[in-house]
Amino acid sequence: MTSLNRNIRLRFRYVLLIVFVIVLGILSRKASFIPLIIGDVLYAAMMFLCVKLLFIRVNFWIIALISLLICFLIELSQLYNAVWINDIRNTTLGALILGRGFLWSDIVAYTIGTIICILFFQFTRIFSDKVD
Repeated sequence: MTSLNRNIRLRFRYVLLIVFVIVLGILSRKASFIPLIIGDVLYAAMMFLCVKLLFIRVNFWIIALISLLICFLIELSQLYNAVWINDIRNTTLGALILGRGFLWSDIVAYTIGTIICILFFQFTRIFSDKVD
């Protein structure tokens, strides 16, 4: 199998997994019995998968650092409260992507989500580039 075909198959798997994690994340916000931190853990997992989708050949540890940095920067951006960005945050999509308010617990949740992704990819072979 050519490298291009392997990349396409891997990217397709990542897209499916991203969609699955997004659905789980939205459902976690709709079900009152699921702790809010689960949605934040899933957000970090989605960010990890999105970064990996873009940089398919980059090591998982580098992907983890990049995705965690993005999550942290988005969380820190919530300390900035200009009218224009708050208007974006007040939309459904804006709130899902940018959040609404800074919480230290979100930082912890993003770290946990990233660690879960690292462990998942370390101990599974389903996303290996050697899969035929």
